[in-house]
Amino acid sequence: MSEMITADLVDLDLSADTKEAAARALAERMVAQGRVTDLDGFLADVAAREAQMPTGLDGGIGIPHCRSAHVTEPTLAFGRSAAGIDFGAADGPADLIFLIAAPAGADDAHLTILSSLARQLMNTEFTDALRAVGDAGSAAALIRGDAVPGGASEGAGEGAGEGAGGAEGTAGAGGAVGAVGAAGVAAGGVRGASDGASEGVRGAVGGARGAQSGTTNSAAVSGAASVDAAAGNTAPAPGADVENATAPAPGAPAERPFRIVAVTSCPTGIAHTYMAAESLENAGRDAGVEVVVETQGSAGFTRLDPAVIAAADGVIFAHDVPVREKDRFAGKPTVDVGVKAGINRPAELIAEVREKAARGEVSAGAPAGAGTPVDRAGEPGEGYGTKLRKWLMSGVSYMVPFVAAGGLLIALGFAIGGWEINKAPSVMDHFDWTQVDSWGALLFQIGGVAFGFLVPVLAGYIAYGMADRPGLVPGFVGGAISLTINAGFLGGLAAGLIAGGVVMAIQRLKIPTALRGIMPVVVIPLVSSAIVGFLMFVVIGKPIAKAQEAMTDWLDGLSGTNAVLLGILLGLMMCFDLGGPVNKVAYAFATAGIAVADPSDSAMQVMAAVMAAGMVPPLAMALATVVRGKLFTQTERENGKAAWFLGASFISEGAIPFAAADPLRVIPASMAGGAVTGALSMAFGATLRAPHGGIFVVPLIGNPLLYLVAIAAGVGVTTALVIVLKGMRKPAASAAPNGPGTGTEAASTDSKKQPVAA
Repeated sequence: MSEMITADLVDLDLSADTKEAAARALAERMVAQGRVTDLDGFLADVAAREAQMPTGLDGGIGIPHCRSAHVTEPTLAFGRSAAGIDFGAADGPADLIFLIAAPAGADDAHLTILSSLARQLMNTEFTDALRAVGDAGSAAALIRGDAVPGGASEGAGEGAGEGAGGAEGTAGAGGAVGAVGAAGVAAGGVRGASDGASEGVRGAVGGARGAQSGTTNSAAVSGAASVDAAAGNTAPAPGADVENATAPAPGAPAERPFRIVAVTSCPTGIAHTYMAAESLENAGRDAGVEVVVETQGSAGFTRLDPAVIAAADGVIFAHDVPVREKDRFAGKPTVDVGVKAGINRPAELIAEVREKAARGEVSAGAPAGAGTPVDRAGEPGEGYGTKLRKWLMSGVSYMVPFVAAGGLLIALGFAIGGWEINKAPSVMDHFDWTQVDSWGALLFQIGGVAFGFLVPVLAGYIAYGMADRPGLVPGFVGGAISLTINAGFLGGLAAGLIAGGVVMAIQRLKIPTALRGIMPVVVIPLVSSAIVGFLMFVVIGKPIAKAQEAMTDWLDGLSGTNAVLLGILLGLMMCFDLGGPVNKVAYAFATAGIAVADPSDSAMQVMAAVMAAGMVPPLAMALATVVRGKLFTQTERENGKAAWFLGASFISEGAIPFAAADPLRVIPASMAGGAVTGALSMAFGATLRAPHGGIFVVPLIGNPLLYLVAIAAGVGVTTALVIVLKGMRKPAASAAPNGPGTGTEAASTDSKKQPVAA
């Protein structure tokens, strides 16, 4: 394995004035060293990761990072900026910039070294040394651990004994970090006697503790502590030398410290994850609290010992991706925040969980697995509007497969049995294996049964997104009532939101411990279903049914100019964010229209226009890479080959790599083509019963030839605009700040879909 950072990967006079320019300048050094194969593709991945969450940290540090298929081996590049660069930190610009690049399939050993750097960044001795270093070679040596900050030599001499003892004790707990932290034995030796063995093996600045880094994920400490925890004895403080600790005198009362277990994780799992763990451990030591952290990083994670979790008095989740196996921590006082809160204000989080424990407060819905599906997948600190959209999209996402299966089966039934097949008798009473009409009737009736689940599934999973499994029963009941009273799709939306809200309210009540076991099985389903049923039948059901009827009548009355204008609007929405929230709103509107047993022609025209417009961007990008390939990078040309199939299959996300790299040209061009296609599809009166399928369901489309003409026209418009706009930017090829890095905003709504940046 080559060194992760060399002098050639260090720029002590970084002149960039934006984070995009800084990333490009450091990435170019990686390209020159053969560590990155495609500069633009790699920068697009960095931008997508940056869009998920700013990578600036308090203390003047920026750590742009990502996992990318364009990286050949884990690599660090370091830049020092005199003016500072804004990376989104609360305390201002960053002057120390670390670009961390990990291959999409990086091995655990490499990622362990990257994670140990993240821990070092929490130590001011290390960062002060980097600000003072005079040459690139010395900076690289500091980061690798080949050199130590000023004053460390004294610690190496005076504390050698303690450092060696610390190293031995830590090896017993979990082993040393490796390349980055190996040199820290001498540097941290002076601390070995006072702060414990783990302190003795801090990395080049005393920042990375071997037992609590890398693949051990801090669980090595828990393994050493679990025996005492299971027995109810005083557990050692994090970092204590378990083997050499002095046992309490016989008969002396053991003063039990407050115990906290924590989980840290971030989308990439190679930086924030370990920095938050280090910060929480340090704050716990200062407060006299035992903190044991499970880091769920890219190198996997080692589960905390169940005995340690059982003995804990509180839980801290500092995460920006779902906590894995979260139900292990159910039923305890819990603080749930973003990973940056774990880095920036660990003492506050520890104080908050102690206060919750003193009040006897546990997280809502803990018996069913603390945290709802939306909470687990969302960003900490999201507003109510964002959560509402995610709740609704949760229901829609579960409903769409039923719409797709039911719609396609019904469409096939019509194709095989003719347009009168909906009047056929039940196949239970009459089915002839040799008659085509019988098979058509069978498909139609199976599709009709699938359609019968649409509204209950919609309502049930909206409630599930809000309140987890306890929301399913009242949600499904409310959705079924919506069908009974003819409130349709709108009734399902309302029923799901009401069911979720009712369950969340019940979960917030203080329940006696003896009753907690039957709450999710008996009490919550019974009470919430009764309340939702009462509201749907007696209070709001009729008004919603009237609104549903009005919407249906409006769709039925669409014709001429109004229909074309609606097609333009839907086309613009489908191509605005390519699978993001706006795209999903347009798609949900279309599926709502056909999510009935007998949709109107207008509703099927809307569905056809939405699917046609959604196919335009990827098909246009694919065509553009063929017509004018020199305007695109090698990676984009390869993505163009895949975009043919994705576009033909109605997967708008096939255009995301192009939009992320060049949003100001790709997105407007896509919207223009989508608007043209949507308008033409509505004007031609094309209809579609199925909500998905792309060109593979063209035989089931009304006016299929004109439908294909509408798609071709939109693809032509988008292709022409993209080629013209990209052709006008020839001088910009050398303008570093205006490269793919500017795709941050465009990638913001879709970055979670990019596996390379996750």
